Amino acid sequence: MFKMKKIFLLLIIVAVHNNYGQTSIAKYAGEFMSIGVGARALAMGGAQVAVVNDVTSGYWNPAGLAKMDYPQVALMHDERFGGLVNYNYGSVAIPYGNDMSFGISAIRLSVDGIPDTRNALIDARTGEVIFDINNPNARIDPDKVKEFSNTDWAFYGTFSKKQSDNFYWGANIKVISRSLAEFSALGIGFDVGALYEPIDNLYLGANLMDITTTLVAWDGGRNELISPTAKLGVAYGFEFLSGRFLPALDIDMRFENRQFASTFNVGPVSFDLRAGLEYSFQNLFMIRAGYTDVKQFTVGAGVKLPKLQIDYSYAHFSNFENDDWDTHRISIMLTLEEPKYSRDGL
Repeated sequence: MFKMKKIFLLLIIVAVHNNYGQTSIAKYAGEFMSIGVGARALAMGGAQVAVVNDVTSGYWNPAGLAKMDYPQVALMHDERFGGLVNYNYGSVAIPYGNDMSFGISAIRLSVDGIPDTRNALIDARTGEVIFDINNPNARIDPDKVKEFSNTDWAFYGTFSKKQSDNFYWGANIKVISRSLAEFSALGIGFDVGALYEPIDNLYLGANLMDITTTLVAWDGGRNELISPTAKLGVAYGFEFLSGRFLPALDIDMRFENRQFASTFNVGPVSFDLRAGLEYSFQNLFMIRAGYTDVKQFTVGAGVKLPKLQIDYSYAHFSNFENDDWDTHRISIMLTLEEPKYSRDGL
């Protein structure tokens, strides 16, 4: 699996190099931003658009940030495929006045130590570098094999406002930085979101990501366009068994013509479903389960301590080259829950 992953990334480099000067809709150019953040959300299958109300709102739905009443900081680390892929997230947000919030978030995904054999093929007779793999005398010189990394960054700046007692809205500006060996790219995009509570305990949410179509420009002249994604969500909370249940359902609508790579599609428009359930016992201990857009079941739990919340999620990947992989995610969220830090008017 590791070998195939590295070969795949090397082919990406060749593709980028050979397509400089082009502009195209790239189906998966922003895929690293769709993994998700926060172990609570990931344990619920990523069904968060209607329920998120903390510092992670900058990712799931910027409107939710206005529901915060105290400054918060969140961190998460995730390793996938036996540590091949490292994924990290951090964010901080503060309430401002009696109806606004501001936040910043950062996501980093990296694959390191990828062998670069582009200049390591030599003619066994002469020792000279060649580029014809079909040459009967071709072989790899281990001393000429170098290494490179594939690293993606996304930075979010979030603003959110409470418009009324039951309506919130927010927006993101995000900067994308990508690097692949000696190639690099920079992009900028915008998201807008809204939350509405028509009746008690019923939550409706929407997040329109890359609403203006995000441009990612590579340094050699190739441009990739990330198409908009509409994320809609609904959730309803109710009391039962001495605790609170919160079922949630999200649908992601993309316009990239993904067809069979989605739950279902109507022409070029694809639809992916996410479902989640959280049970909270007196707001101290939580258990969760979910179903993701890639048809994967997730589970998790959380505990809320004074000023600190610790969450855990688990997912199992199977049928990946006949290998099974377990992914464990842990996130922590610190809340400065003291009167001197509270939102104005509390």
